[in-house]
Amino acid sequence: MSQLSPSVISELYAGFHTPITSIDCGEKCAPYHENRVPFCCDTHHVVPTAYAVEWEYLSTHTNLWHLWQDTSKEETARIYSQTPTGHKLIECLGHTHCQREFRSFTCRAFPFFPYIDRAGAFLGISPYWEYAEHCWVISHLERVSSEYRSEFIATYEQLFALDPQEKDMFRFHSIVTRRIFSRRHRAIPLLHRNGYAYKISPSNGRMRRVNVVTMPRFGPYQIAAKLPFPDEIL
Repeated sequence: MSQLSPSVISELYAGFHTPITSIDCGEKCAPYHENRVPFCCDTHHVVPTAYAVEWEYLSTHTNLWHLWQDTSKEETARIYSQTPTGHKLIECLGHTHCQREFRSFTCRAFPFFPYIDRAGAFLGISPYWEYAEHCWVISHLERVSSEYRSEFIATYEQLFALDPQEKDMFRFHSIVTRRIFSRRHRAIPLLHRNGYAYKISPSNGRMRRVNVVTMPRFGPYQIAAKLPFPDEIL
């Protein structure tokens, strides 16, 4: 049974506040997206979720969020069918109105999820690779701060202790990730809790330590990296 409550949400937020990088990564990805909106803030691509008690906390402390509703009933039904039980689909007023102290857990964690190995151990953080073509951070894992990594891991350890079903959900997602990467004959990138970066073999779980700057880049960021001035906007 979940032990989450609005007061616990507030405490967890306080311990998970460090930005992913020392720069505003939204400024890096926005030029490549419609209306120059950061990818993770555009609900046409990514719809945030919140725990029911998290929504209770947010809805009573800020006007930043409202429940998400697409104009298409079919699309709304499809996305709700994919939403974990006990979660709400939410939408904010937009990135120009962001109140960082009231960002949801999904905002703070994006683009990462807690990676759980075959034995059930929480090893560290791995990106949601369906967003690799769009998210600047996924192509620049070397820019993820050690403080962010530590806060992410500490927060999700607390979440798993308070709501064990959450760990089960991410364990399942890790299984699905291994299946997908195995079919693609690709290694899974991991920012390990020990501070190093690894590539994981999806077939047997073996980990190979790598220099994080050698991790691959994707989409426009792969092209930009080959330019004389990598920060040029294509």
